[in-house]
Amino acid sequence: MVRSRLICAFLLVACCCCRRAAGVPGEAEQPEPELVEVEVGSTALLDCGFSHSQGNFSHIDWFSVHKEKPTLIFRVRQGQGQSEPGEYQHRLSLQNKGTTLALTHVTPHDERIFLCQGKRPRSQEHHIQLRVYKAPEEPSIQVNAVGISVNSREPEEVATCVGRNGYPIPQVIWYKNGQPLKEEKNRIHIQSSQIVESSGLYTLRSVLKAQLLKKDKDAQFYCELNYRLPSGNHMKESREVTVPVFYPAEKVWLEVEPVGILKEGDRVEIRCLADGNPPPHFSISKQNLSTKEMEEETTDDNGILVLEPAQKQHSGLYECQGLDLETMASLQSDQQELLVNYVSDVWVSPAAPESQEGSSLTLTCEAESNQALEFQWLREKTGKVLEKGPVLQLHNLKREAGGGYRCMASVPSVPGLNRTQLVNVAIFGPPWMALKKRKMWVQENAVLNLSCEASGHPRPTISWNVKGMASEQDQDLQSVLSILNVLVTPKLLETGVECMASNSLGKNTTIIFLELDSNRTGLNMSTVSPHARANSTSTEKKLPKPESKGVVIVAVTVCVLVLAVLGALLYFFYKKGKLPCGQSGKQEMERNTSI
Repeated sequence: MVRSRLICAFLLVACCCCRRAAGVPGEAEQPEPELVEVEVGSTALLDCGFSHSQGNFSHIDWFSVHKEKPTLIFRVRQGQGQSEPGEYQHRLSLQNKGTTLALTHVTPHDERIFLCQGKRPRSQEHHIQLRVYKAPEEPSIQVNAVGISVNSREPEEVATCVGRNGYPIPQVIWYKNGQPLKEEKNRIHIQSSQIVESSGLYTLRSVLKAQLLKKDKDAQFYCELNYRLPSGNHMKESREVTVPVFYPAEKVWLEVEPVGILKEGDRVEIRCLADGNPPPHFSISKQNLSTKEMEEETTDDNGILVLEPAQKQHSGLYECQGLDLETMASLQSDQQELLVNYVSDVWVSPAAPESQEGSSLTLTCEAESNQALEFQWLREKTGKVLEKGPVLQLHNLKREAGGGYRCMASVPSVPGLNRTQLVNVAIFGPPWMALKKRKMWVQENAVLNLSCEASGHPRPTISWNVKGMASEQDQDLQSVLSILNVLVTPKLLETGVECMASNSLGKNTTIIFLELDSNRTGLNMSTVSPHARANSTSTEKKLPKPESKGVVIVAVTVCVLVLAVLGALLYFFYKKGKLPCGQSGKQEMERNTSI
């Protein structure tokens, strides 16, 4: 029995020694393989790892070990290499005098053990573990746009993170407001899955589910991918996203724009606000001053009450009601008072003031407002401030004092709040015209528009002493302008045109004399008064005659030429001796010629 056991042990040892001597790869005791790390697409340098005596590399075989099965991929004989048919046939080459095998265009499928086996002078093996890495693309994140209700009893999907084309599978970490999230029962759940692409790269998909609270309405979520490269550990972050969070309102309130002091004429918006999402259905009510009951106001499509322009009757108490359509709970805001400052009912007494020249007149201004008022009086035609206060005293009135006066009532505490009232002061008197006579240069048969202006109280009327088409225009309550369209005739040039203004207190006239002037077209030579005018304009139907300056120049030139010709003829006859000139005359002629 003992002998048989010794025989079996001897045979077992002998068998192992034979297999080791035969050099079967993978059967010998394997040391820890050498680690080589490369990125996808680069070249891996596989060093055989033997001692550097030349004889060790004369006979080497390279194997790839996949699923513990070695496959011969390359042979080295006397320093010359040859690839074996298969997946590595065109990607292997020798470097560094045959000690290194170069594998190009590395892919994730190349992550395995490579075995270098030498047989001379003795059998040796060297194992190399090739690790392949590929950084994933920038992570993309898709938020749940539908939103999450705080009333949900289970974790709802917040966002999905996708990292494409990485190797090996990256690790995903979710963050909320910069803090990493971890699995939490019934609160936070992270579900990740991966897909192997045909290239061997991985696409990672991670879904974050959570139960959210009202305080998470502005929370920022993002995902982070952690991965390794030969250079070390790296990470990539997605953009931050916010998921809509739905929660019931607990409070409603009113908001008024613009903020601050309001006045009549402003555009005022009153809106309801709530701390719920989505906001409840709003309605706005105003207190009826008579019944003290709240009455609903009409709002626009957005539930906003627009007061444009704001008026004093818009002042009062307002409140907002909110109805949650999901829970049918009703909320009511606190009442808020709206105050629209106003100035209204400005009036002047007397309303239609009249007075005689040389007398005095008192104008009084009054107005209503909810604030303290200031008054001032201005002259309408100049805008000059005449008096500060509600009363304007006018003394020793003259005709020029007639016209418009404006009372302005303003509220100093509310910038821009004011109202005015215009009143016209009439001064009794006959018509007044600026000029008694005036001259006007015209052309015969021209059509003129003659104008004549007069003022007075009562308001005067204007008439003309010639026939033509006349029209009147009111300049103000006491002034009138008449325009006469007339043809210039010889008779009109002889008599002129008379304009007469009259009222119940008298009359006045202006005579317009017309004179011909071929160099002028209706030029008015008179001076017009700034207060009351009797002026005229003309519209010529004939073209003006051309000026005669060119004719004069031509005539002078012709005369000079004629004199030159006569001088030449006289000199010619003198030389021929045909002129009976004496010696003295001849000398004088020669002297003139030499000059």
